Amino acid sequence: MRNALKFTSVLATVGLALSLAACSSSGSSSSDPNAPLTVVASPTPHGQILKFVKDNLADKAGLKLDIKEVTDYVTPNTAVQDGSADANYFQHVPYLEDFNKKHGTDLVPVEPVHLEPLGVYSKKVKAITDLPDGATIGLPNDATNEGRALKLLADNKIITLKDGVTTTATPADVTGNPKNLKWKELEAAQLPRSVADLDAAVINGNYALDSGLHPATDALVLEKADGNPYANILAVKKGKENDPRVRKLAELLHSDEVKKYVDDTFKGSVIPAF
Repeated sequence: MRNALKFTSVLATVGLALSLAACSSSGSSSSDPNAPLTVVASPTPHGQILKFVKDNLADKAGLKLDIKEVTDYVTPNTAVQDGSADANYFQHVPYLEDFNKKHGTDLVPVEPVHLEPLGVYSKKVKAITDLPDGATIGLPNDATNEGRALKLLADNKIITLKDGVTTTATPADVTGNPKNLKWKELEAAQLPRSVADLDAAVINGNYALDSGLHPATDALVLEKADGNPYANILAVKKGKENDPRVRKLAELLHSDEVKKYVDDTFKGSVIPAF
C-alpha cells in the first residue's frame, strides 16, 4: 500500500502474528504432509470458501486446514513471506507482482480460484451518468486496484486515460474528466464505510460483500468477467508451489463442489475462474 497501515490493520497484524506464532510452535506451518496447512485469507468470500472446503471436502482428502482471517491487504503476504503461514488467498496476480516489487518478497501464484468484479457504488445517485459536476469518487489507494478502478470508469466513458495506460493508471493519467470529478484515495477496506460520505466509490468485491453490498445488484457498474486478469489466487512463497498440501488445496478449490457453492452462495457477485 502507498500509505502507512491504519491502526486497525496494525492490530490485525499483531493479533495474527501472535496466533501464527502459536501455530508454528505446534508445527502447523511446515512442509510436513501431515501437518495442518495454515492459510491467511480475507473473510469474504475467501474465508467462506475455505470454510466450505474445510467443512465438506478436506477431511475426505486428508487435508488439515487452519484458516486465519484478516481484513488488510498486507498481513497475508508478510505472513507467508516470513513463514508464519503456508499460503494465502486474497489477491490477484497484478497486486502480488506489485507487492513483490515494492517489498522485496518472492511470492508466487499457485492457481486462480475466482473473480470478484470491481464495482462503483453510491448512496446518492442511481446511475453512474447521474454523478454531479465536481463529484468526489473514492478509489482504492493500492497501485494495482487504483489503476483497475480508473480503468472501470474509463470503460464506462466517465473519464479518459492516457493512451496505453490501463492497470497502472493514477489520477495523474486522467486526460479527460468532463464531470470534473475529484478523487479520494483510501485504503480499500475503508471504502465501504466511507461511501456514504462520498458521491460514489469504487470498491473491491470482497469488501463490498463483507459490508452487506451485493455487487450483482447494488453496483452502478461492474467489471466484466471476460478477459479479466484479476482472478483471485492461492499464493505461496516461491519453492512451496509443490508442497503436497498446497496442491491438494488447489485441487479442492477447483472442484465441482466449490464451483457450485460459489455460484449458489454469491449469485454472480463472485465468479469461479476455473
